[in-house]
Amino acid sequence: MAKARKEPGLIGRKRGMAQLFGADGDAVPATVIQAGPCTVVQVKTLATDGYEAVQLGFEERAKGATKPLAGHFKRAGLAPMRVLRELRLESSEGYQVGQRLAVDLFSPGELVDVTGISKGRGFQGGIKRHGWKGGKASHGSMFHRAPGSIGASSDPSRVFPGHRLPGRMGGDRVTVSHLEVVRVLPEQNLLVVKGAVPGAPGGLVLVRRSVKLSKAQQKAQRAAKKG
Repeated sequence: MAKARKEPGLIGRKRGMAQLFGADGDAVPATVIQAGPCTVVQVKTLATDGYEAVQLGFEERAKGATKPLAGHFKRAGLAPMRVLRELRLESSEGYQVGQRLAVDLFSPGELVDVTGISKGRGFQGGIKRHGWKGGKASHGSMFHRAPGSIGASSDPSRVFPGHRLPGRMGGDRVTVSHLEVVRVLPEQNLLVVKGAVPGAPGGLVLVRRSVKLSKAQQKAQRAAKKG
């Protein structure tokens, strides 16, 4: 179960990567995200639903909504939307159906967590999937990229659970934490963050304000306690 947060965040799409230059002239890798605008479709409360949450809709759809989904949006008085996500909150007080959340929720210098689906790599061998070294590449080696023996001899005569092997790679839900917001462009609904985020350009992402302290903040906090 996802941990409840104070704020819902924004649904968006990764638009691609760019390169920015700081005041010192250093190049900074950055990702451009179209974050929102998102519309509050439903507000859930402890009294009526047993927990606090808001449902956010993103990208209106012209057609293709199922009857149950169309009825859900009709009840809220909204047009059907392509993406619908429910986000748990500590308190849903202050949010109303139809309320729009835009990229101005964030400001430059803040740290955010970005969640997305990583690129699918299909079925891969152990060298690409786990970084195995592999065998010699010289002629006559007869052992290059194969997994090799995975048994445990006569005792215990079995392969231990969790043993790393070739298999499906990528296509997982991944969260990258503590990405710094570099720029906020409300007119274009764009958010520029420092570093890379999961997924391919055009993929859906969820941007939320970081709740955990970064390593630098933890170090400063420890230093302050010692001082």
